Amino acid sequence: MRRDLVALPKAHLHLHFTGSMRHSTLLELAERDGITLPDSLVEEWPPQLSAADEKGWFRFQRLYDVARSVLRTEGDVRRLVREAAEDDVRDGGRWLEIQVDPSGYGARFGGITAFTDLVLDAVAEASRETGLGMAVVIAANRTRHPLDARTLARLASQYAGRGVVGFGLSNDERRGRTEEFRGAFDIARRADLMLVPHGGELRGPAHVATCLDALGPTRLGHGVRSVEDPRVLEQVVSRGVALEVCPVSNVALGVYSDLTSVPLPQLVEAGATVALGADDPLLFGSQLAGQYATMRAAHELTDAQLAELARMSVRASRAPDSVRDSVLAEIDAWLAAPAAATAEGGGS
Repeated sequence: MRRDLVALPKAHLHLHFTGSMRHSTLLELAERDGITLPDSLVEEWPPQLSAADEKGWFRFQRLYDVARSVLRTEGDVRRLVREAAEDDVRDGGRWLEIQVDPSGYGARFGGITAFTDLVLDAVAEASRETGLGMAVVIAANRTRHPLDARTLARLASQYAGRGVVGFGLSNDERRGRTEEFRGAFDIARRADLMLVPHGGELRGPAHVATCLDALGPTRLGHGVRSVEDPRVLEQVVSRGVALEVCPVSNVALGVYSDLTSVPLPQLVEAGATVALGADDPLLFGSQLAGQYATMRAAHELTDAQLAELARMSVRASRAPDSVRDSVLAEIDAWLAAPAAATAEGGGS
């Protein structure tokens, strides 16, 4: 007897733009334009991935780049955003912060400013159509020069309060020197944007400490490996840095051998704020509610524990106070309702 996780109201704080694309949409757009997709994105989907070494990450990034290439028109971008919103609503989402690096799309869509305008308009449209609260996080690519990150931080700052709520740093955290991106994060901080770099997934707790000291994050993308050093985890907790934990992608990329090894209970027990996220459903095959379902099964979480995870996702968001209060009340109502026999919700 347990409550339906699809019905559990929640916020989604770690979702990448192209990675949010539906698999069926990828296939349809590729066929439309005669784009040949690798077998791992067609018959063998979701692909077998690993990021244990640089070669494994390169393969993951190559698949992501191929998927990005099918977005050719303004209508494609609007469709991707609308479908991402629909998928989150279906999974109980009430608020979504979708992360995008405009430099990966600017050449095809008239530059990074024009593309950002398009994305923000598509987000506003999708929010009206679906009822889902939505905002954008602009992210820099750590494999590119830190000056490019400063350009994107200034772009994000220009849109602060107009749909952009955060600034991030993504791609292989083993590349580049995190300290060199301090200047970009200082720019975003002055604009009162959330600071949400990736860290503590492919590299261990020492890199979490570097992110904390050099970038001063509001949230940390992943951050799960902070659990390997109690002193670092204590810093995460004491500074109030939320961790965007993506269990299915952690296992798919070889960070953990299986879902029972994802250290969610240890993080929560230490007092960390955790927001579960789907990362890249297109490549990992699991949406938002699936993250809750896998953690329920792997760690035998109670409905009360799952409700608290949902609350943490809302509290760690940049949703307006009115939205936060409303969603938190909905979570309380979900938990207060009688439990019933239900199939596990929220998979692929």
